[in-house]
Amino acid sequence: MTEDAFHLTPHDVRGQEFRRAVRGFDRREVEDFKDRLADEIERLMRQRAQMEERLGNFQEQLRAFRDRERAMNEALLAAQQLRVDVEEQATREAEAIVREAKAEAVRMVEEATRMEQLIHGRLAEAQRQFASYVTNLRGLLERQMGEVEGLEAHVSATPLPQVEVPLKRQA
Repeated sequence: MTEDAFHLTPHDVRGQEFRRAVRGFDRREVEDFKDRLADEIERLMRQRAQMEERLGNFQEQLRAFRDRERAMNEALLAAQQLRVDVEEQATREAEAIVREAKAEAVRMVEEATRMEQLIHGRLAEAQRQFASYVTNLRGLLERQMGEVEGLEAHVSATPLPQVEVPLKRQA
């Protein structure tokens, strides 16, 4: 029987009246049976109320567990997304650092190349100036040597004059 087809309360059972028949049932037995049936219906109704209360409690617990499960799943998804975000951010930062380091390395190489070229230029200029100085000095020395040789030849060719030096007398 379905729940909708059978609606008897203990009061319905106790209040049920039967017609009398000539050889009917023993009234006392019928009353005892009605009392027992009403008691059983009361017990079953209490049991059903308890079961419904327990079912309500279980449903509430199930709802709470599902809420917790949903919250934990959301927290897990949030943690996973955070991990992904942190990894992506770290990757972007690492790539930026690498780009900056490469740019700095290129700048440093360019600066070193420029300095090398500057130093080579200055060194070449110093060498050119030194060679010019040496050439000029050689020219000067050669002229001076020519003059010295000319003087030497002149001195050798020129006789020494005779000079008389008066002697002082001693008194």
